[in-house]
Amino acid sequence: MLIRILPELGHFALILALGMAMLQASVPLIGAATRRPLWMAFAQPMAWGQFAFLVIAYLCLTASFAFDDFSVAYVANNSNSMLPWYYKLSAVWGSHEGSVLLWVLILGGWSFAVSVFSRRLPRDMLARVLAVMGWISSGFLLFILLTSDPFTRVLPNVPGDGADLNPLLQDFGLIVHPPMLYMGYVGFSVVFAFAMAALLGGRLDAAWTRWARPWTNVAWAFLTVGIALGSWWAYYELGWGGWWFWDPVENASLLPWLAGTALIHSLAVTEKRGTFKNWTVLLAIFTFSLSLLGTFLVRSGVLTSVHAFANDPSRGTFILVLLGITVGLSLAIFALRAPRVQSLSGFGWLSRDSLLLINNILLVIMTVTVLLGTIYPLLLDALGLGKISVGPPYFNALFVPLTVLLCIFMGLGPLARWKRMPGRELARRLGLAAVIAIVIAAGLPLLYGGSFSLSVTLGLLLALWLTLSLVRDVFDKTRRGRTGKTGGRGRLARLRKLTLSYWGMVLGHLGLAVTIVGVVMVSHYNVEKNVRLSPGEQVEVGGYQFAMTDFHERRGPNYVADTATIRVDRPGRASFTMQPEKRFFMASGMPMTEVALRPGLFSDLYLALGEQLDNGDWSLRIQIKPFVRWLWLGALIMAAGGLLAVIDRRYRKAPKRAQAGARGAPDPIEDADMAAEGAR
Repeated sequence: MLIRILPELGHFALILALGMAMLQASVPLIGAATRRPLWMAFAQPMAWGQFAFLVIAYLCLTASFAFDDFSVAYVANNSNSMLPWYYKLSAVWGSHEGSVLLWVLILGGWSFAVSVFSRRLPRDMLARVLAVMGWISSGFLLFILLTSDPFTRVLPNVPGDGADLNPLLQDFGLIVHPPMLYMGYVGFSVVFAFAMAALLGGRLDAAWTRWARPWTNVAWAFLTVGIALGSWWAYYELGWGGWWFWDPVENASLLPWLAGTALIHSLAVTEKRGTFKNWTVLLAIFTFSLSLLGTFLVRSGVLTSVHAFANDPSRGTFILVLLGITVGLSLAIFALRAPRVQSLSGFGWLSRDSLLLINNILLVIMTVTVLLGTIYPLLLDALGLGKISVGPPYFNALFVPLTVLLCIFMGLGPLARWKRMPGRELARRLGLAAVIAIVIAAGLPLLYGGSFSLSVTLGLLLALWLTLSLVRDVFDKTRRGRTGKTGGRGRLARLRKLTLSYWGMVLGHLGLAVTIVGVVMVSHYNVEKNVRLSPGEQVEVGGYQFAMTDFHERRGPNYVADTATIRVDRPGRASFTMQPEKRFFMASGMPMTEVALRPGLFSDLYLALGEQLDNGDWSLRIQIKPFVRWLWLGALIMAAGGLLAVIDRRYRKAPKRAQAGARGAPDPIEDADMAAEGAR
């Protein structure tokens, strides 16, 4: 009996969550304005209650999938009785209504986490932060209840079975990719809420950045992993072997990542030096606005993609209005409050401050470049001015040179000191690293590919430049302590004093270097050949022999697959087999390519079975993709760096110098370095 009323129970839970979100958005905000402690304390229980009812609603929808309740329209359209149970669970967010519910659930989870782990915040600050997050939740809960209710019934004509989940989404990647991506998208709402709370309270000092930095790093790390998982999923699931296509849906996730990267660095400068205050707030608004824009692009129906779920214009209009209100109000508050903020600290043209500012500007330019290439065709189409396509040539022509400049300044940044630094000293520190990077980058293409390649050399040079600058920085920081003692023990003791946030920076920059190596190598040395094979035939590609030894039909839980067995031989190595498939899903009638992968740290073998040809042969796409896994390995290293910085013990303590003024919270390691340089 309970199973039958689960959809109604879930719908009612959403209504209660909306009521609590509205109370969370209004009562604490009024309490903070009128200095009423009881009203401000209202924020935390409302955040807990809202999250609890969102969990109930989500579990009700999940149970409807698990028990094949096809009286629910969303279940009937996205599931099937033959669908494996783990895909039924992931099908909950496999289309529009469920994905928005997951979005709001994660937002409720972030609000709950802030209310639990930020109890040391001033009461009025916490009340304002949770109130802003309550406003965001209210908007999206209204969106669900008015336009995207996942609990709508199809009565009395209940279908006997469901239409099935899109075969493209019946994969492990769907289970992990959307939640990770949404954790990043929604996580930036926290730093947005902190920025708005600081503006509303007139406390735009270094304190709010100290409170917001850990939340920003966590959100950025989740978004980094989510983007990497999406790239990995597209690589092995879509059958074409690419890892990035500059698709608008891909760009929708890249935009807040670029802005978020700039925000992380700007928060660090504001906390440590008290500068960039207005710029940091503007970046916080910009980053979360881009997250909302990505939500609009994917769910408004303006894009056609496997991830573009919505096709109802009313949904797009609602999200666009929500985006306009959020951006408009936040910018209006910023315009009223920001002119009162002054930065008392200055810096020279050659300093860590100026280099971080340059990197911020480059990241914003890169963001605007991608944004224009993404929305310009949509605007032309919406205005009836024709249809155009902006593809990889545009993005590569602008994005690659900007990335080169970004990496150059990233290599300089760690070795520069705050405020000012002599140019000769910086050149002395980096001269040897530059020479080594140039020599190795020029020689590696000759050793690996047998010929010189300017593009490969440039890419490897950037990666080596980033890596060697980090090595030199660690060497300088551990070379001499305050007592002037040198030696192995002194260096080890100095190494242990480096903060976790510093090592997080090292991993973040190192991860980018690893990703650059992967991009350059797979783009230049990729081997691809389309062949035709039948059982008993073989072909040679890239030094490998590929022989089709068998071809048979295999039945899966909800599909039938044509499976080819390919034996792969290479001189001096043991042979192995790979089995690419062509699947036919019975419920939906859709075909699907299932590639066969032989992964390796330095090279992937990639086989994709194509169509059957007129004489009984099968087409087969063979690709050899060197260093492709370094793309995702680098992203994981970057994400690990972001998380490592979060667990720095400085962020687990109450900021004792929250009102310390312009200088913010200095790094003890940096202070020691400056003292040592002055002594020399």
